[in-house]
Amino acid sequence: MVFLPAALCSFINYDDADYVTGNRFVKNGLTWTDIQWAFTTFHASNWHPLTWLSHMLDCQLFRLNPGAHHFVNVLWHVMNVALLLAWLIRLTGKPRPAALVTALFAWHPMHVASVAWVSERKDVLSTFFALLALNAYTIYAQENKRRSLWWALVFFALGLLAKPMLVTLPFVMLLLDYWPLKRLVLFKPGIWVEKIPFFALSAASCAVTYFAQKHGDAVASLKTVSIFYRLENTPVALVGYMQKLFVPTDLCIFYPMRYRIFAWEVILSTGVLVLISVLAWRWRLTRPYFLMGWLWFVGTLMPVIGIVQVGAQAMADRYTYFPAIGFFIMFVFLLGEWLEKIEASPRLVKGLAVAVCAGCILGTEYQLQFWLNSETLFRRAMMVTRDNGVAALNLGAALEVHGRLYEAQEVDREALRLEPNWYQIHNNIGNILGAHGQFKEATVEYKKAIERDPKVSFVHRNLGIALTKMGNYDAAMREFSEAERLDPLDAMPHMEMATLYLDQGRDSNALEELHQAINLQPENPELLAYVAHVMAANQETSARDSKTALTLAVKANSLAEGSPTILDALGMAEAENGNFTDAVACAQSALIIANDAEMKITNGIRARLELYQKQQPWRESFLATNAPVKLH
Repeated sequence: MVFLPAALCSFINYDDADYVTGNRFVKNGLTWTDIQWAFTTFHASNWHPLTWLSHMLDCQLFRLNPGAHHFVNVLWHVMNVALLLAWLIRLTGKPRPAALVTALFAWHPMHVASVAWVSERKDVLSTFFALLALNAYTIYAQENKRRSLWWALVFFALGLLAKPMLVTLPFVMLLLDYWPLKRLVLFKPGIWVEKIPFFALSAASCAVTYFAQKHGDAVASLKTVSIFYRLENTPVALVGYMQKLFVPTDLCIFYPMRYRIFAWEVILSTGVLVLISVLAWRWRLTRPYFLMGWLWFVGTLMPVIGIVQVGAQAMADRYTYFPAIGFFIMFVFLLGEWLEKIEASPRLVKGLAVAVCAGCILGTEYQLQFWLNSETLFRRAMMVTRDNGVAALNLGAALEVHGRLYEAQEVDREALRLEPNWYQIHNNIGNILGAHGQFKEATVEYKKAIERDPKVSFVHRNLGIALTKMGNYDAAMREFSEAERLDPLDAMPHMEMATLYLDQGRDSNALEELHQAINLQPENPELLAYVAHVMAANQETSARDSKTALTLAVKANSLAEGSPTILDALGMAEAENGNFTDAVACAQSALIIANDAEMKITNGIRARLELYQKQQPWRESFLATNAPVKLH
C-alpha cells in the first residue's frame, strides 16, 4: 500500500528508454530473436539477460503501460519483503527484531529509487534470487540438506543473471557462518570447499561485467577520474550512505561527483569508519551480529563504491537496496540489546518501533511524489544538489518533449555551463533550435555534438534532418548514411532517407529504404503505420501499393490497438482499396481518440472522414497538400 503511488508514475527519460521505451528488442515482447539478444548483448553496459527477459515479459503483457511496469516492480518488492521476514525468522529465531529489520527494508525512503524506477527492475529481481539463495543456504547449514546447497547455487546464478552486483553473496554466506549459524571455523576445509562453486560464479560474473562495461565505455578511465579522487570519495560515500539510512533527507535520483572533496571530509569520514570497525572487532565475541551486519553493509557496497568507477555518480540510493539489510541488522539488534539492558518498558519499545516505521512510511510517501515524471524528478535533483549536469540535461529534455522550448533552452544552457563537453547537451540545444526553425544554428550545435562523440547515430540523423530543411540534400544523405553505418539495426535513418527520396521524386529508392526499415523493425507499429501511410497516400503512382499498405496497417493496428495515427493510416489503406465502409469506421474511431487526447491531427482525420463518407477520391482531394506525418 505504501508503494502503490508508484503505479501512477510515468516512464522517465533517464535509462528507461535504454531498458524499455526505446529498446526495440524489449518492446517486441518475448520472441525467440529477442531472447537470443538478451543473452548475447552488452547493451546498457551490462550483461543481465534475466532482467531483459523480465522487461520483455512486461511488454508482452502490458505493452508500454507505465503503471503496469511500475506495479510489477512493487510486486517484486513485496515478495522480497515476505522472503526477508521468513528468512530472518528462520535464521535468528527472533521474530520481533526480524520484523523490525524487514519493516525498515520494506518502507525505507532510500528504496524508492529501486522500486519506483522501472530501469531498476534489476535491483528488486536480483534481490529476490539473493534472498532465495540465502534461505536455501540457511536450510542447508541448519539441517545439512545437501540438495539445498545446490538450490542456493542455482538461485545465486539467477541473481547474477539479473544484476552482477551480487558477486559478494558468497562472502555474505561466510558472514552467516560466523553469526548466527556459528559454523565458521577458519581451519575447517569443508566450510571453504562448499563455496568454491559460488566463488567461481562470482569470478566469471566479474570478468563478464568488466568486459561489458569496458565495451560500453561505462568504466571511467584514470584520466577522467583519478585514483586519488576515487580513494577520497570511497569513505565519504560510505558515510553518506549511513547518514541517509539514519536520516533520509535530500534524496534524489543522481548525486554528481564533486569537483573537489575537502581533506577534512575524508579525514572525518575515515575516522567514523575506523571507529565503527574497531567497535565491531572488539564486540566480535559479545555482539557478533554487529560485525556481521557491518561487514555485510560495507562488503556488498564494494562493487559499486567507485574504486572501479562506472558512470558519473558519486553515490546512488539504489545501490543500498540489498546492502542496507546488513546495516538494519546491526542497528536493530544493537538497539534491542541496549533497550533490554536499561530494562525499557514494552510500551516504550513498541512506541519506538512504531515511530521509526511511521517516519519511514511518511518519508517514502514524500519521496514518491518526486518520481511522478521526469520533470518533477530532475527538478528535485537540482534542488537538493549542486552543479548537477545530469539533472539539468534530463530536465531540459523533459521540458523539450512537452513543448516548453524556451524553458528547456534555459536549462540546457545551464547544463552546458556545467558540462561543456557532453554531446547530449549540444544535441538537445540543436533540437530546440530546429523546432524554432533556426536550422542553420541547429546544424552548428549538431556538429559540436559530433565533434565530442562522432559515434552516436541519432546525432548524425538529427544533423541530416536539419540539412534537409535547409535544402542541402547531398550533405543530408551523407549524414543519414553515416547514421545507418553506426547503428545498422536502427530503422529511423532509413525512414529519413526515404522521406528525402520522396521529396526528390525518387520513389524507387524511397521504397527500397522503407523495405529495409521494415525488415529491421517488423514489429514496430508506428513504423508499419508510417510506411502504410506512404504507400496509400503518396501522390506518385509508382510509390503506391494499396494491398501492401493494407497488410502493414492491419498488422500495426493489431500490435497497438487504439492509436489514432495508426487507425488513420488503416483508414487510408482501406479507402485506397475501395473499402470505404471500413475506412469510415477507422476514421471515426481515430477521431474520437484524437479528440479525447486533444491531438493536432483531428482536423486532418475529420476531413478524410468526410471524403470517405462521400466515397470521393480522397487522396487527390485532400492529401495533395498533406505529406505523411513524420516519425520522430
